Amino acid sequence: MNTTRTLCFAISALSSYAALVYRLSQVQRSWRDNAYRTLVVTLLLQCLTFTMGAVAMGSERYLGVGNLAILVMHLSAVAFCVSAQIILLRWATATEEAVRKTRYWLITGLALNALLLALFLIADGPGRPASDFNSGSGQPLVLTYLLVFIVSQAVPCVTIFRQCGPYARMTGKPELRQALQLLSVAAVVLFLYCLARTVNILTSACGIDIGVWQLAANVFSAVGIVTLSLSLTITSWGPAAGRLLEWARSYRSYRALYPLWRDLYESSPDIVLEPPGAKVSDLNDLKYRLHRRVIEIRDGWRDLRPYIDRTTSGADGAGRGATDESRQAFAEAAQLRQALYAKRTGTMPDDNKDAADFEDRDTDNFRAEVAWLTKVAFAYRKLSNAG
Repeated sequence: MNTTRTLCFAISALSSYAALVYRLSQVQRSWRDNAYRTLVVTLLLQCLTFTMGAVAMGSERYLGVGNLAILVMHLSAVAFCVSAQIILLRWATATEEAVRKTRYWLITGLALNALLLALFLIADGPGRPASDFNSGSGQPLVLTYLLVFIVSQAVPCVTIFRQCGPYARMTGKPELRQALQLLSVAAVVLFLYCLARTVNILTSACGIDIGVWQLAANVFSAVGIVTLSLSLTITSWGPAAGRLLEWARSYRSYRALYPLWRDLYESSPDIVLEPPGAKVSDLNDLKYRLHRRVIEIRDGWRDLRPYIDRTTSGADGAGRGATDESRQAFAEAAQLRQALYAKRTGTMPDDNKDAADFEDRDTDNFRAEVAWLTKVAFAYRKLSNAG
């Protein structure tokens, strides 16, 4: 179990250092911002917390003092939680109110750390086995110390979670809204860590061995800190990541529609506004080209109406268990494929779709239209490959 605990501390520390290095890369243009400086301090405390946790797993003595790494980890964790609460205030609260509440959290953090230090010394922390500070081992003073520490972690989790929802709805910045939503998820996971840690402490005090379930607290801690690190940095990398994901999604759709578009273009060259073959340059260009491709597919589809045989059905190509929408996509793909052949051979079916009764889908939602045409294009390619 020690290996798993050490790994969880290492993951938490690495994610903290990664977030710190990323934020420090913006120091020249952001250092005058109070929120940025508070964020850097928070990440420094976060790094210190989990570095000390990893050190404590490796040795019971730090700088020659027993359990000093555990004490520093707990004190920095309290300061880290207070600093995270202050960041939230600076993100979402008016300046005067943020200053007032910041003073309250600083006083609370100092009082908690003074209490933890006093309990640690009174309980003879340097002279105790490190295992006592993992479970409490039924010692009243150590048990009190650990429960005070857990409460100091749980309360900020609750307050941050309660505040993130309203603040996220209030802000007009999408990247800040994402950060607050992710921060609320981190608060929930870290609160689960507090619950799991409390269970570990109380069961140990009662002489109950819960075995491998003791590791749940470490897992919750690692997942929560990774999520927290992401939430504290997403305001800067989130927009770029969103554009990258949008580009990838649009490019995938653009490529997926190509086989269907190509055959419709060969059948009706007039549907194309610009000569095909130009390379996609950026996201805006890709959006434009995807929009054009959808329009050109629909125009080519309309040109085929006199050749679309109502009796043609390829719904069976969707396979067993397919959804109604998938079966409809295969049916329309089969009709398109048959209509292209009919137009090439000059054969017009008796029961065709003329201009008067052509049924088009609602195209107000462009993303939904792309998703639908992509399904039709997939079915078309599958039917073409099958011969």
